[in-house]
This record gives sequence, C-alpha cells and structure tokens, in this order.
Amino acid sequence: MAAPLMEKISESLGSTEPALRLILSVLSGYPCALLYRRFLFYQSPFVLHLFHTVSGLGFAAFNFGPQLYHSAVCILVQFLMLRLMGRTITAILSSFVFQMVYLLAGYYYTATEEYDIKWTMPHCVLALKLIGLSFDYYDGGKEPSELNPEQQKSSLSSVPSLLEMYGFAYFYGGFLVGPQFTLRSYQRLVAGELTDCPGQPPNSILPAMKRFSLGLLCLGIFMIFSPYYSDSYFLEDEYEAQPFWYRCLFILLWAKVILYKYVSCWVIAEGVCVLSGLGYNGLGSNGEHKWDACANMKVWQFETTPLFTGTIASFNINTNAWVARHIFKRLKFLGNKVMSQMATLLFLALWHGLHSGYILCFSMEFIIVNVERQYQALVKDSPLLTKLAQGPFYPLIYVAQQFIHWLFMGYPLVPFCLFTYDKWLKVYSSVYFCGHVFFLSIYMALPYLRKVLVPRKEQSEKKED
Repeated sequence: MAAPLMEKISESLGSTEPALRLILSVLSGYPCALLYRRFLFYQSPFVLHLFHTVSGLGFAAFNFGPQLYHSAVCILVQFLMLRLMGRTITAILSSFVFQMVYLLAGYYYTATEEYDIKWTMPHCVLALKLIGLSFDYYDGGKEPSELNPEQQKSSLSSVPSLLEMYGFAYFYGGFLVGPQFTLRSYQRLVAGELTDCPGQPPNSILPAMKRFSLGLLCLGIFMIFSPYYSDSYFLEDEYEAQPFWYRCLFILLWAKVILYKYVSCWVIAEGVCVLSGLGYNGLGSNGEHKWDACANMKVWQFETTPLFTGTIASFNINTNAWVARHIFKRLKFLGNKVMSQMATLLFLALWHGLHSGYILCFSMEFIIVNVERQYQALVKDSPLLTKLAQGPFYPLIYVAQQFIHWLFMGYPLVPFCLFTYDKWLKVYSSVYFCGHVFFLSIYMALPYLRKVLVPRKEQSEKKED
C-alpha cells in the first residue's frame, strides 16, 4: 500500500520516488530530534545508542529495503578491525582499503548512466566516518603534544562499543546526506554536554528553524527551476543548435539551479543536528552561543563570493574538513603541497564514483584553484592592479569577476553530473572547451603579466623569499 502511495505523491510533485523518500527521511530527523529532547535527553547512553541505531535502520529500510545490510556489515567489520588490530598503521590501512574497496565495488555493481539514489549514496558518507574512526583511535595512543588541536579534539582513548558505533553511524541527523562529525562529538552529544544550558536540552529550536526555513527555501528554488534546467537538455539537438553565448549562459544558470539540490538537503540536515544539540559549537568571540559545528553550507558566502576558493570553502564544508584532516595534512611526508593537493583531489574523485566525469571535474578544480591563487598573488604584488581592486571601479570588476566565477563554476559540474565520456565530451565540444582554453591561457600568460605589472624590486624580493 505504501509503495503505490509514494509513487502517486512523487508523480504529483514531479519528482522521483527515491528522491521523495530521501527528503521525507531527512525531514523526519526533526521529529526524532524533538523526541530526543522531550523524552530521551536524560536517558542512559545505552538507550540513546539504541534509539539512534533503530531510527537510522528505519530510514535505511524505508529508502533502500534489504540493502541496508551493506552499512551494517561495514560497521561490524570496522569494529572488529579496531578491536583486533589496535592502534596500528595496519589498522588504518586495512580500514581505508576495506571501506574504499567496498564502496567502489558498490559503485561498480550499481552504476548506471543517470544519477540514482541508492544505498551507495549514504554509504559514501559512512565510509568516511568509519575510516576517520581508525585515524582517531590511532591518534588516541599518542602524547597530546604530538597532536594538532584538531586531532586532540577528535582522538579516542578507547575502542567504542559495537552499539555505540552503530548509534554513531546511524544517527538520524547525519546518516543519509551527512554532515561528517567525529565520534568524540557524538559521545559529547550522548553525554548531554552539547548544550548552552548545562544539564538541560539546548536552546536550539530557533537556530534550527532558521536552517530549516532556509533549507525549504533552497528546496523550493530547486523544485521550481530544475524542470527548465535539466541535465538531459545538454544532450538534445536543440541545445547544440543554440548560439555559443546561449550555450554558455545555460551552463551558468543550470549550475546555479542544480547545486540547490545539494544545498537544500545539507541545510535541512544541519537543522536536525542543531535541534538535537550536535550543532553546538561553544561560545563565539562576542560571547554568543554558536550552532555551526555541523554547518555544511555557508549559503551567504556561497552566493556572494567572487572566488572559486570561496565557493569551495562554503560548500560541503564538513567533508572538505574531513579530507583536509585525514588525507591532505597526513600527506605532509610527500614534502610537496601540489602533490598532496593532487592526491587529495584524486581521492575525492574516486570517493564520488568511478565515472570519468568525476576525474575531469576535480582535475579542472585543481587547475582553476591554482590559477586563481597565482592571479591573487599577482594582484597583491602589482601596485597598479591593487589600486584598481581598491578603487572606484571595483563594483564593475566585481560584477565581471562574479560572472566569470559563476560561468566557470558550472563548467566542471558538466562532467560531474553527466558522468560518462560520450556525454560530457559532447557538451564540452559544443562550447569549444572554453573553460580549459580560458584557464590554461591565463596560466601561460601569468609569468609574462608578472614581468610587466610587478616592479623589479618586488620580483627580486619574491625570489629571495
């Protein structure tokens, strides 16, 4: 009875049934958080772990049916690794290899040429959680002086119980779409420590409703405009018949709309975490209580920054922080930031899936970010460009920079969303690979621009540094 009803509702909303099930599950986190606040806040950790496990398994069953066993098995294997291998590099490597191979095998056996909501979607979130556990447990065996502040906050003094691991993994605020958070944060939540009122449920209803409302607004924007900016239009003859400027403008508008699919889910899920208390982040510099510990989006920055690095810093924040903490910074032994950055982006591409579009997207991100950083350094070192950037013409420069930013933010998303070689190549050919041409041209021109625009004194000081 439930399946036909869900199918009818999804058809009336112009959505797919899996998408409807997903958003209903994310929204259901709010009743779960209210139930926790009202009846379970003072209960024992055992009861809370059981509640989180059962509720998370319920959402998994509602969305993926019997395929929920994939997550259950991986959590059990991770628990056994921690128990049997201890605080060793072997445990970290075994965890990393097992969880990533399991995830990639899932991608391989369930792959289609469309974006499907299936068990691998929450499993990619889970894989990072479980790999992070092995790192945090390993760090717990070191002296505090050997750890950086992030590692000190997340390190584990002992192996969690199996039920605790299931509660952590299936917590209703982060199981399906994130955000990433550490087991130490989860333990503090269960202990009742994440509150602005010691010993009482947090005063987080208003901050949670603000994120909830913002998430619904973003979801509404996506639902209204997504039918007009669909991925499939890129592959139609009508798109290819349009003028070049129209094809580029469509990529810009399509990217702005399509990203709201992710923004809405993350902001709504963040509201669940805030309501439960997991989003509590202590006191700010002015003594105000902060609720951004689980913020996966800085929506205002996302909409207003003219920089690609600004967009990256405001988007999928907790996943980026996880990757920086456990991949990028731990590759310090390579002795080369560029190599570490390339390896990190390669990991991110594989984590998203096996399609060639992911590799192309993150390789393009590597090019864009490095060109932008060199361009920013040029503006800083050049008195003429600095004067222009700080002068009365800055609003015009901002508009031009923002247009370029939005246009070429959408450019790497084309292969990310179209997945396969034949599809993204068709679209890139139709716009003459303009993104690659633009950024590679700037990259090659930057040394000559620096010679012209930077005084020799500045150049010599740079070389000495």
